[in-house]
Amino acid sequence: MIRKTALALAGAGAMLALAAGPAQSHHSFAMFDQRQIMTLEGRVVEFQWTNPHAFIELEVHQGSRTRNYSIELNSPNNLTRQGWRRNSLRPGDQVTLRMAPLRNGEPGGLFLDLRKADGTVLDSGLPKNGEPINVPQF
Repeated sequence: MIRKTALALAGAGAMLALAAGPAQSHHSFAMFDQRQIMTLEGRVVEFQWTNPHAFIELEVHQGSRTRNYSIELNSPNNLTRQGWRRNSLRPGDQVTLRMAPLRNGEPGGLFLDLRKADGTVLDSGLPKNGEPINVPQF
């Protein structure tokens, strides 16, 4: 009887640990200044179709220097529902991209939308009016 109880408790503990895993990997959007919208013109260096979030690595020429921006998107699963594909962006694509910049001033941000050189628009589905998402309202 004690052995069955111990096995049941161990099984329940394992299930709880598995259920908690995905919740731990999710993060806040507090690192992005969602009240600001920054527009960048640049060249896609890499499009990372990865979980939990896709990323665009963008090379931007600003005056005499070049900066590489890392822009965070939604998950590939959610992007697929919005019409994206893993080949929606390719290295070398010239884009005009809008994002909510990182609060710490580092070159990166939260993806809002972009326009490719051929006129194709890719969107995040997020508000673009400075209205923050995932911020508690008190």
